[in-house]
Amino acid sequence: MVDMRSRAAFDLKDEAKHIRAAGEDIELHRRHEEQAKVAPNSYVLTEINALVSAEQWQELDITILIPEGAFLMGTSLARADVQDQPEHTRKLDSYYIDKYPVTNVQYARYVAITKYRPPLDWDSGKIPVNKLLHPVTMVSWYDAKAYCEHYGKRLPSEAEWEKAARGPDARRWPWGNTMDPTRLNTYYHVGATTIVTRYNSGQSVYGVYDLTGNVSEWTSSRFEPYEGSKAAAALFTPKVLIANTASDKAMKIGELVEAEDRVFRVRRGGSWKSDPFSSSAYHRNFSMPHYASDFFGFRCASDAEPTS
Repeated sequence: MVDMRSRAAFDLKDEAKHIRAAGEDIELHRRHEEQAKVAPNSYVLTEINALVSAEQWQELDITILIPEGAFLMGTSLARADVQDQPEHTRKLDSYYIDKYPVTNVQYARYVAITKYRPPLDWDSGKIPVNKLLHPVTMVSWYDAKAYCEHYGKRLPSEAEWEKAARGPDARRWPWGNTMDPTRLNTYYHVGATTIVTRYNSGQSVYGVYDLTGNVSEWTSSRFEPYEGSKAAAALFTPKVLIANTASDKAMKIGELVEAEDRVFRVRRGGSWKSDPFSSSAYHRNFSMPHYASDFFGFRCASDAEPTS
């Protein structure tokens, strides 16, 4: 823990500024929506197109074909988190997945075209300095879904994400079964996101980058137990904070109550903040879909044309 704190990306004296109570993201998004109605657009399309070269645009927009077939999903390792168990076989049709996580410059292009609100960490609607080719963050599941749909794509299912990361031989990380911190951005090693092309040695057998580390990626899947799971049902049910008095509400304290009308969405891949083992390709994380964070990101997928 001491080591992890020493690698924090901000001064721990400022910790309170970086931690928000559950639900505050909703309020931030509401303010963003209101601001978007009256504020001028942050970029124009010609300005965005000139931020990177034509070759870079072409590279960022590459999609990778993942062939149809069976693969091993999950794990039966005794020390793995209970939601990651058991190992089982899944079969998928072929599909396409983005070579890289969606970057800030790509998201800015989307914002310029659609007039969609910018991410929560863009000051005055502008990409943070020197982060054009970093993965976009501070976007909710709904934001990610809307982006993919605009381009005729969708979020990958967690099975599609895991197959792209593990390949046909069920490797624990995209490059193999041994943890190698030089192949990914994790555990505060860098202290922030990195450009999506940086970790060439960390790509999967299919040539997909940044599937572990950098940002934890939204998938389309609900967080539900695998068949044969021994995990408690409560793990998969979101809880909301119910304040019983005005003073409790003011202090943001109360009772956590299961909210059966809500769902968690699965996130995959660990992040620049995660411990190394959370970056295992079989590991499942999860959040409420309206949440956003500086280590949440995404990539898109799409169906492949049926083979004759």
